[in-house]
Amino acid sequence: MNKQSPASNMLPISRFPVPKLKDLPEDIRTRIETVQEKSGFIPNVFLVLAHRPDEFRAFMAYHDTLMDKSEGLTKAEREMIVVATSAANQCQYCVIAHGAILRIRAKNPLVADQIAINYRKADITPRQRAMLDFAMKVALEAETVGDEDFKGLKKQGFSDDEVWDIGAIAAFFALSNRMANLTAMRPNDEFYKLGR
Repeated sequence: MNKQSPASNMLPISRFPVPKLKDLPEDIRTRIETVQEKSGFIPNVFLVLAHRPDEFRAFMAYHDTLMDKSEGLTKAEREMIVVATSAANQCQYCVIAHGAILRIRAKNPLVADQIAINYRKADITPRQRAMLDFAMKVALEAETVGDEDFKGLKKQGFSDDEVWDIGAIAAFFALSNRMANLTAMRPNDEFYKLGR
């Protein structure tokens, strides 16, 4: 098992075997090295999920499709959805990691903590609150989603594509949250300081 940095007392980053970077398929290794070059460290999610290369590729492809869009929801709003629903799903890794990304994308050192604790009291717009209300419904009680939810989002100016994105991000990160909890994925120490 790979270990975390000395600051984390060398705790394991996963319950499952974590492959060495040099042993990974070239496409995965290249992607991870690109992230490392850009951020200065390798987010543990990459190493943990690389344990199953085909699943890693599928996971990352869907992640990128949802989170890297330039149209519709802003990148900060996408991260708000991740932080709020991940907090509801009690996923430490995603709250810490995506909280860091949210602070950077929103250029606001406070918003991620506010959203993780109680998005209803966060310093966000009524439109963003409606977005998070819907995301939470998808994450926690999707069987109750109905036409009234869509009407409410339309009144806030969301397009059909944006409503799809809100729901898809909440649903995708429900998977991510569960995998992070299954594997006991540890957040990197570096995430805690980013965007503060």
